[in-house]
Amino acid sequence: MVSTCEHTHVVATMLALKAGKHVYCEKPLTYNIWEARLVRETASKLNLATQMGNQGHASNNHRRVKELIQSGAIGPVREVHVWVNRAWGFQSEEAATRNKDIVFVTERPKETVPVPPRLDWDLWLGPAPARPFHSVYVPGPKWYRWWDFGNGTMSDLGSHRNDLAFYALNIRAPLTVEAFADGPAHPEIAPATMKVVYEYAAGGERPPLELTWYQGEARPKIWTDGGIPQWPDAQLFVGDHGMILSNRDNHMLLPEQDFEGFVRPPETIPNSPGHYAEWIEACKGAAPSLANFDYAGWTTEANHLGNVAYRVGKKLYWDAAAMKASNAPKADQFIRREYRKGWEGILS
Repeated sequence: MVSTCEHTHVVATMLALKAGKHVYCEKPLTYNIWEARLVRETASKLNLATQMGNQGHASNNHRRVKELIQSGAIGPVREVHVWVNRAWGFQSEEAATRNKDIVFVTERPKETVPVPPRLDWDLWLGPAPARPFHSVYVPGPKWYRWWDFGNGTMSDLGSHRNDLAFYALNIRAPLTVEAFADGPAHPEIAPATMKVVYEYAAGGERPPLELTWYQGEARPKIWTDGGIPQWPDAQLFVGDHGMILSNRDNHMLLPEQDFEGFVRPPETIPNSPGHYAEWIEACKGAAPSLANFDYAGWTTEANHLGNVAYRVGKKLYWDAAAMKASNAPKADQFIRREYRKGWEGILS
């Protein structure tokens, strides 16, 4: 079971897979796109049980939403909006005045701070670039705002909140990705507020799809206009004949008056025995868990792509087979990075 910080997920996971071990890894599955592809492809070759820690994937609510969409209750889905209210990371001074609980950080500390006696700082850094220890990184989840160690809210909560769209609509790699934020990307710290627009090709009976992610202060217009209940974290599926508003535990059909007397489709997707139980049962020879690495690898790649588009500063045209943004060579440095000396060959 891998519960380190995300920049060392791939190391622990790959060592375990190569040793023939079943692996449960917390979200996000990996630190970057190249690592996600490596883990997904490696796991697919092995007869091992895998699971990523996006616990909401096991919720019965997710299954009921998927059944509604599959039944055509709201017609073909052409838009999905996903938002979270967490606002950790770099933000403008104006935004910082509205978010008093956020520490406005602009650059890495220059002063030297003693390493706590029970922390192996060199090992904690792992393949990330070396830097002196400071309490702005650890303890606690503070590290995840810094690009060298994490990818902010997008990769963290994206693993949870974008999951339902991937599951219900069977989407994988986007065609294009474009990010919008308050100013250019900060060189050190992930953004607090950001909007990302993904375009997906049609698939099966599903038409082309636009998925929009909102974090921090960003919200869909229909939310800010009061056109839907203002749930703080949610997904909104927009179909030709209605909408579904959902979070981890609840959902509703909108507009409510249009669905008075609506007869729900039969429950055809079995309820989960529990997220952790799925993995344990898979280890014992049952069917693969639903959030296995083959599935989770795709969602991880897409979430990371949102940050890549933000850091590059332009709309990306994504060639999933080549693992490249065909119009942006600058993106390569964010898709895969050079490991710190001594860690270069650990995954080979």
